[in-house]
Amino acid sequence: MENTSIHLVARPTKGITADLFDVRHVSLPAVAEGQLLIRQTYMSLDPAMLGWMSEDRQSYIPPVELGEVMRSSGFGEVIESRHPGFATGDKVTGMFGWQTYCVSDGKGVNKVTVDLPPEAVLSILALPGLTATQGLFNVGKPKAGETLVVTGAAGSVGSLVGQLAKADGLRVVGVAGGQEKCDWLVNELGFDGAIDYKSDDLAEQLAALTPDGVDIFFENTGGPIQQLIFDRMNAHGRIVVCGMIADYLSPNPAPGPNWIRIIKKRLTIQGFTMPDHYAEVPELLAKLVPYVMAGKIKYRAHVLEGLESAITGLPMLFRGENTGKLLVKL
Repeated sequence: MENTSIHLVARPTKGITADLFDVRHVSLPAVAEGQLLIRQTYMSLDPAMLGWMSEDRQSYIPPVELGEVMRSSGFGEVIESRHPGFATGDKVTGMFGWQTYCVSDGKGVNKVTVDLPPEAVLSILALPGLTATQGLFNVGKPKAGETLVVTGAAGSVGSLVGQLAKADGLRVVGVAGGQEKCDWLVNELGFDGAIDYKSDDLAEQLAALTPDGVDIFFENTGGPIQQLIFDRMNAHGRIVVCGMIADYLSPNPAPGPNWIRIIKKRLTIQGFTMPDHYAEVPELLAKLVPYVMAGKIKYRAHVLEGLESAITGLPMLFRGENTGKLLVKL
């Protein structure tokens, strides 16, 4: 059986370009005792991949080494198992990489036990939903009646953060790029307001939508509006730093806000990443799934066709061209 895989062969220096990758076709090894063979049917494209491709060895997770299969999470089906914990036909998620088949020892592979389509599983119950749940509830510590502002609000994580907060009785304002995304947040997801970060009068719009200030700032993007949101933080506010997509490709990332306000407002600012919390996945899913099954969570997926579309699709995330969770259907 032949496996098609995409390998990282160079580090990005001028963005994400096709020459960073090499497509290979190789024969699969036999499945050994204690292993299983997974046929991947969908895989996720995420902003974190840019960091995984870099040489940075001081980050929260080691980089993908040159020559290795590019790292990614995905959804698939077990087609052969010599592992006692998995059976042929099991639907599973895990870090399967940019490839059509994956031989695994079962570590980090999770069975899908809910009756949802693959797009919904990867959009809600995989990395985006786990990240949103950990960041909002365990870092942001929301309380009913508070005001939350989330950047990257139309993205896979931000859209879930906003909906979970609304379900728990918070006032939610989203920041997104373009009027279509803003309309979707308000009209479809039920946000109390949305701001197009490309528009004028950002400070005035933010003030009008947060008349009682901001209690929780869930930061996914960076960019000029960051300082404006920071300036509206209430006493004892919490800033959850999840991503900085506006600065990942910048040679001169924007400086952070002045610390004086942190003191005056007694703010808590915490960065987090999901690899620190993989052991807590069962608890996070136990928190998230009831919202999903109660119909309180909507999603939309932007699906590309074919494994190699990942190469040209990944840069879409950094240009804001995707409309929903960016997935590849194999």
